[in-house]
Amino acid sequence: MSGADDYRHRTAHYPGMKIAVLGAGAWGTALAINLAGRRAVSLWARDAEQLRAMAAARVNRRYLPDCAFPGGLAVEPDLSRAVEGSAYVVVAVTVSGLRATLRRLRELKVAVPVIWLCKGFERPDARLPHEVYAEEMGDRPPGAVLSGPSFAQEVAAGLPAALTLAAADAALAAAAAQALHGPALRVYSHDDVIGVEVGGAVKNVIAIAAGVCDGLGLGLNARAALITRGLAEMTRLGIALGGRAETFTGLAGIGDLLLTCTGDLSRNRRVGLALARGEAAASAQAGLGHVAEGVFTAGEVSRRAAALGVDMPITDAVCRVLAQPGSAADIVRSLLARDPKPEHAALPRKSG
Repeated sequence: MSGADDYRHRTAHYPGMKIAVLGAGAWGTALAINLAGRRAVSLWARDAEQLRAMAAARVNRRYLPDCAFPGGLAVEPDLSRAVEGSAYVVVAVTVSGLRATLRRLRELKVAVPVIWLCKGFERPDARLPHEVYAEEMGDRPPGAVLSGPSFAQEVAAGLPAALTLAAADAALAAAAAQALHGPALRVYSHDDVIGVEVGGAVKNVIAIAAGVCDGLGLGLNARAALITRGLAEMTRLGIALGGRAETFTGLAGIGDLLLTCTGDLSRNRRVGLALARGEAAASAQAGLGHVAEGVFTAGEVSRRAAALGVDMPITDAVCRVLAQPGSAADIVRSLLARDPKPEHAALPRKSG
């Protein structure tokens, strides 16, 4: 029996299982609320003042003011106590905060599986989260990524959602998926970590483009074409990095892409709408009150793709719009003026 198999048998069905969630943004808080209906959950964040306010009010007024904390959710200001006794540690910080959080877990000698929620490439070297994890933690403890179509407000409210949890060890992925699975939160296991991470990162960039498309009034036909060609970009890059094509036809690929490109709660789509009005990227981001990861991810996606020789015209167009306020209409016209080519161009082979 492998270590992951043994871990699954020891913990997956344990009703008193504790899960630590590190990061009290919208998504981390939403998942903590959802899990606390069936698990003991400790919620930690770096901002001590925010934690004190949440502990007193039993709600995250900044991000989810209408979602009260259930009794199973403990707000814990001390990181070591938050992770103590946990079967899984869920890291719910942005990509830019992942490395620092992992270093603290390494200092605490955390020995249980770590699951990260962030979607993007770390700046300035365009590292995917699993690459950051390997640099900071090696393979001890084992790690996994949770991704898929999910708006925080709906998950916190207990509305139905389905996600993908991927780990290199299939048994670990199955055990962790079962630990997070709930009546209205379906969690499917997967073993394509790269594919799941690329889907989560690139969909945010394409969603900015979809917002620009809608903001310019280009119509539903244009948006459908944009999403479809965006999926082709995502798949090309994912395969070039070592992911599998079929991953992008699932929840972490087309599922998350559709939600983020069309949903009114999508922060990245709202940035695109603001860019179409001529706003600068910083202004568009400030108006959200939340982080729109696509703003920071677009350049890293473009650079990593260029280094691999992967064509990403929509991503490159988003980068230009972000850098040149008021240019959205001109850049869309240049994108539409590209020479026609076969729709099913050859995909790169999986690396390795």
